[in-house]
Amino acid sequence: MFDIILRGGTVVTPQGVAIQDVVLKGELIEAITNPNAIPNEQAKRCVDTSGKIVIPGGIDPHVHCKWHMPMPDGSSTYSAGPEVVSKAALYGGTTTLLDFAARTEDIPLKDVIRRRDEDWVDNCYCDYAYHLMLLGDIEPPVLQELEELIPNGYPTVKIFTTNITPSRAGRMVHFGDIWEVFKIITRTKGLGVIHAEDNDLVMHMYEKLIREGRVSFHNLAEVHSALSEDLSFRRVIRLAESENTPLYMMHVSAGTGVQAIREARAKGQAIYGETLHQYMLYNSNDYKRANGQIYHTYPSLKSPADQAELWQGTLDGSINSVATDEICCSLQLKTVGDRIDDTTGGNAGVEPRLSVMYHEMVTQRAYSLERFVDLCSANAAKIMGMYPRKGAIAVGSDADIAVLDPTIKKTVRLEDLHEADYSPWEGHDITAWPVMTVLRGKIVVENGEFYGDLSDGRYLERSINENILGGPGL
Repeated sequence: MFDIILRGGTVVTPQGVAIQDVVLKGELIEAITNPNAIPNEQAKRCVDTSGKIVIPGGIDPHVHCKWHMPMPDGSSTYSAGPEVVSKAALYGGTTTLLDFAARTEDIPLKDVIRRRDEDWVDNCYCDYAYHLMLLGDIEPPVLQELEELIPNGYPTVKIFTTNITPSRAGRMVHFGDIWEVFKIITRTKGLGVIHAEDNDLVMHMYEKLIREGRVSFHNLAEVHSALSEDLSFRRVIRLAESENTPLYMMHVSAGTGVQAIREARAKGQAIYGETLHQYMLYNSNDYKRANGQIYHTYPSLKSPADQAELWQGTLDGSINSVATDEICCSLQLKTVGDRIDDTTGGNAGVEPRLSVMYHEMVTQRAYSLERFVDLCSANAAKIMGMYPRKGAIAVGSDADIAVLDPTIKKTVRLEDLHEADYSPWEGHDITAWPVMTVLRGKIVVENGEFYGDLSDGRYLERSINENILGGPGL
């Protein structure tokens, strides 16, 4: 007896797109068949998905839940936790989130992970994993720990090449330490996950604009510039080339970053690019809109020409995934800072991501359903060491599925969302919306009703495939 058969949908599998039935048993996909090949009597429930699009659950490889948020007055608070963000993710068809275990204190990485588990275990509706995040000076004991952790379920290591703002001193990792970390990443078959900006240029521009009295957040693109991205990307890429270290460049925002990735891939380097949907669809002119801070994350929004390069990157392989850099907070917290040096980064975007990108990719730009799935799910699963367990509708894969209804034509409305009291996507056109989300065989959202439990989410221990590590494998 099967548990669920999703009947007659337009199913996107690694082999292509076809009208098929997807058969679920327990937590896994048991079979993919021609329509009605299995009688109704052999399943506990059959769901008519005809006229709908059946895709693997979305994967957001870049979120920040219960994340430390410095405030302009010197105080600090935290963004919403996984109990909020994961619920919104499932409503939006995303079934897996990747957050960060950040070493903000001089403690062993295993204790960092244990503390992060306290935030996530039995407090998350969907599946999840952590990137290890290194900050500041890297002591020899931390390097020794990386040797143990990377090959044992924690293969991705986040590094900053900038402090981002003057108030965040201690975030940047110096290049000598990055070099030592890269040697370990290569040796242990991990992946460097990089926020790359040139710190000298960034801090110079803070000093210059503050001196000139041009401190409004409207000037953020001058501080976090395309040149800064260009210089830092190329320096990191060259260092990685010297050690054969695979790279994942986070939140690529500038055409210079896309070009640096493109050139490295052409030389056979194992490097992958991530951008954010706000970088693709908003530019620095949007800072001038009412509450323009809601469109910002670090690095800054750039120019229309940069946006065009990001879109081109999704076509030529330089950009492989579309993430959110999710920081879920209130509108008050998002807009409390209004200067170049205190504007809150991140924004609430995990819920509408799939629908926004379906509209922009499939409806507006005629991307294939396969390319849409690659950019919003499958590629992240492959790069981050979760494929084919995640990111695929395939026999033996986890039954993580989003069912999109392409007859739903509307705009994003705040009252339809479940994560914050604002949305940078309010008013954006939508031409498909999730009507069902399945997590490991359990229907957790159906027609706007939520059936998930905080104990449903599981941590995903990961191991990255040699094909990804050995060269541009996508």
